[in-house]
Amino acid sequence: MRKPLVIGNWKMNGSQRSVGQLLDGIAGVANLDIEVAVCPPFVYLAEVAARISGSGIRLAAQTLSEHESGAYTGEVAGSMLADVGCQYVLVGHSERRRLFGETDVRVARQFERARGAGITPVLCVGEDAAERNAGATWQVLHRQLEAIADVAGWEALGKSVIAYEPVWAIGTGATASPAQVQAVQVRVRNLLGSGGGATRLLYGGSVSEANAAELFAQPDVDGVLVGGASLQAEEFMAICRLAVGGSWKPW
Repeated sequence: MRKPLVIGNWKMNGSQRSVGQLLDGIAGVANLDIEVAVCPPFVYLAEVAARISGSGIRLAAQTLSEHESGAYTGEVAGSMLADVGCQYVLVGHSERRRLFGETDVRVARQFERARGAGITPVLCVGEDAAERNAGATWQVLHRQLEAIADVAGWEALGKSVIAYEPVWAIGTGATASPAQVQAVQVRVRNLLGSGGGATRLLYGGSVSEANAAELFAQPDVDGVLVGGASLQAEEFMAICRLAVGGSWKPW
């Protein structure tokens, strides 16, 4: 059974005070029959790890280096993330691809570094507006997925978490329709082959309390990657409660 997974990506937001307040506000998710993870900025990872210890909330990182160690100023290795307790790490988020030039090749290397450190990669894939308008959504997603499979293999890809996040919906308030999301997710699952039935497929892209229920109702949407709404404790809690309604999907 695929247990729902809700991940809050805090991006480059927060302070020691606000992090504490946010964690206090979402403490109740530990009582829900779903899995919840939060992705704080690097500087707060250890603090968040200490605060959520024993709560059931998982620790995740927003990215990692393609290198294991060395003279790479400003980079953070997968082994370091594992050392502070990260169980998940986002790989290939659209903002990393778009703003920091992360290519499919680099993302594949990061994917492997995460696995090597014992951390589950959350692979983000998605098309931009021009690609969608050109009818190239699936070609883009297939290329991004195949780049990982070429390095790690399809079986390893199937053991990760995959988040479909259309670039045109990130932080825009727009969201793909539930039917559009389902159509993408079922193709991703089919591409993964026999092991794809166990793979958790998430949706990310302006997820909110207003659209979460319809997303969770789709048979191949196993959770969400939440951006801005994850910074509001009340709304994030509401999204997590809605996930319970779609919990434990059969495969």
